Amino acid sequence: MIRKERPVWLSAVVLVLFLAAGCGGGGTATIPTGPETALAADFATYQEVKVDVTPQVPAYKVATNLENVTNRDRFKFSSEAQKLLVDNGFVVIPAQNPEFFIVYETNRYDGIPNFITTDAMLHNYHLFFNQLLKTVETQYLIPELKKLNTGMLAESQKQYESLKGTAWENAARRNVAFFAVGNRLLDPQAKIPEQVKEEVERELALIEAHQETAVSPVMTMGKSPDVLESLKEDYTQYIPRGHYVKSEELKNYFKTMTWYGRLTFRLKDQDEIRSAVLMTLALNRGENLKNWENIYRTTAFFVGKSDDLGYLDFQPILAEVYGNAVSLKQLATDSSQWELFMKKAAKLRPPAINSIPIFDETIQPDREREIKGFRFMGQRFTLDASVFQRLVYREVKENPDGQRRVLPKGLDIPAAMGSGESYAILKEMGETRYRNYPENMAKMRQYIKGLDKSTWTQNLYWSWLYTLKPLIQEKPEGYPSFMRNQAWARKELNTYLGSWTELKHDTVLYAKQVYAEMGGGWEQGDDRGYVEPNPEVYARLAALTAMTREGLQSRGLLAERDKESLNRLEKLALDLKDISVKELNNEPLSEADYELIRTFGGQLEHFWLEALRDEVESRSQIWENPAPVVADVATAPPDLVLEEGTGYISDIYVVVPVEGKLRIARGGVYSYYEFPWSAADRLTDQKWQEMLRSGKAPEPPKWTGIFTARMEEWPIVPVWQ
Repeated sequence: MIRKERPVWLSAVVLVLFLAAGCGGGGTATIPTGPETALAADFATYQEVKVDVTPQVPAYKVATNLENVTNRDRFKFSSEAQKLLVDNGFVVIPAQNPEFFIVYETNRYDGIPNFITTDAMLHNYHLFFNQLLKTVETQYLIPELKKLNTGMLAESQKQYESLKGTAWENAARRNVAFFAVGNRLLDPQAKIPEQVKEEVERELALIEAHQETAVSPVMTMGKSPDVLESLKEDYTQYIPRGHYVKSEELKNYFKTMTWYGRLTFRLKDQDEIRSAVLMTLALNRGENLKNWENIYRTTAFFVGKSDDLGYLDFQPILAEVYGNAVSLKQLATDSSQWELFMKKAAKLRPPAINSIPIFDETIQPDREREIKGFRFMGQRFTLDASVFQRLVYREVKENPDGQRRVLPKGLDIPAAMGSGESYAILKEMGETRYRNYPENMAKMRQYIKGLDKSTWTQNLYWSWLYTLKPLIQEKPEGYPSFMRNQAWARKELNTYLGSWTELKHDTVLYAKQVYAEMGGGWEQGDDRGYVEPNPEVYARLAALTAMTREGLQSRGLLAERDKESLNRLEKLALDLKDISVKELNNEPLSEADYELIRTFGGQLEHFWLEALRDEVESRSQIWENPAPVVADVATAPPDLVLEEGTGYISDIYVVVPVEGKLRIARGGVYSYYEFPWSAADRLTDQKWQEMLRSGKAPEPPKWTGIFTARMEEWPIVPVWQ
């Protein structure tokens, strides 16, 4: 919460939510539609996996001294941990596990029953999603982008030569500079055309410094810079993060795509729209459109449609007004047709998410006018970003203390999807005191409730969110007792937000921001384990995995070994779904089921080695590639971002029923963090992992304390004792 006197160069200003926001008024969202709506379906469609279950697990209580737990002698809990275990049927104890498979492989050697968590399976999908996206970018998208840069720069230079001496000259020159910046960002050795060298070098200097929000030199070409009217860019967004720090090539790709994804040619400025029109015409020349579509369609399958106007919006209007063979001369001389084009363009949809630094409503009251425009390869609309937009200032106004909600909370997302527990926590934190927050949240909930399955599964990003939805559903009678209390509801929120953080991490570039051996060890006793019975999550994860495989394979973007890994992940998710159904139906598991649970750690290790094969050769390198990741998901200019992070894997101990008797099983769960941070120092995974190692990370959210006990000593008693 920040008081409105907050000093900044955009004094009284506000906030942008990058990848987090929506800008239509009234508190409801509008999903972008248009010619690109079916793009993801060009790759693959989502095939639902049915779940048929009638939960009927008998209720049970855990004795205070654990006397009704068969393997109690294998554990020595602190009084705090044992009380939580008795009261809730489970307890989470923070640990320093660098990866999920370490937890399960340790269990195998120590003879401890495995508790397979949804956290572990969701994390597994993140590993493959991130690896597949990086592979597609490196092997396919970067070569396409190089060709696109070359073609668009050459065509823009031709347009500039043809339009010299006309009202369109400056717009054409701006495009030369625009593509010269993109070209130089991807290829540091690329030459800059002399006629735009000064502006391009100033722009590149701001990008490389990535320290501030400032007026863009390229976008203000031909005009005097004006802090109110000129387009301002947040150059801190150009800090490579996520998997883009892995190589210089990926860093350059990140900066180029950020440039093409963020710069807006605004409808309020005719000269900027002239640039957008010339860009549209240039795309129709040579191989440019083919190269552009190859990039756009592929990234749309992963993340979704552009939130801003673009080629697919402008081209039909140009054809309608000028005909299919519009010439540069026609553009430069026919003012009546230009006026008609501008009128039609003005009727196009506004973006749902604002990612442009603008002033607050006292200075720039018409937000749509300030942000509506064309982007060459616009960043994408995401549902969570739209939720964030409607739950920050200016949408929610101020609270009774005059404070503005300039940054959202991760809990806003599950709350908007219907989680009563999320909303209760937000209320405890005082987040619902902002004037329009309850009303806007109610509108978002109603809107999201009405979304159909085809909307939820339109691309991999949306389908990932759809996979998480069952986690926020209250568990009815017939579920195991450990799942039917407030502590478990909050544990599932922790799982939801941990996986959501990995989603934001993997898609940080594209999503628009508001502003192995399996055996060994001692001779084992009865180590039969348990699967966290969330069959709907496993079913949706299997469908998401299949959609990922089919979509990439249909375009020749999937290597055979990655296809096999996705096949194995899909089968594992389906097997866990089937085991969950048996558990909930109170049916006995087979020995094959127990063996799958027992060897789960080995399967996870195999997947980890496959997903990181370009970076690791053995598990000995695990501390060089640990699980913790971080992503900035929202921005409050000029100097704050909201960071979401996952930490080391925590241990969860759960009292589970196995063939009518209670036992303690152990598994791994996410640790989740959320905190404001300096925009000029947007965190990379490496910086975040160092903060965790050095003890400089913030504390996890207080609401996780209901299920978490401190680690006082190792709670597992060695079998030889």
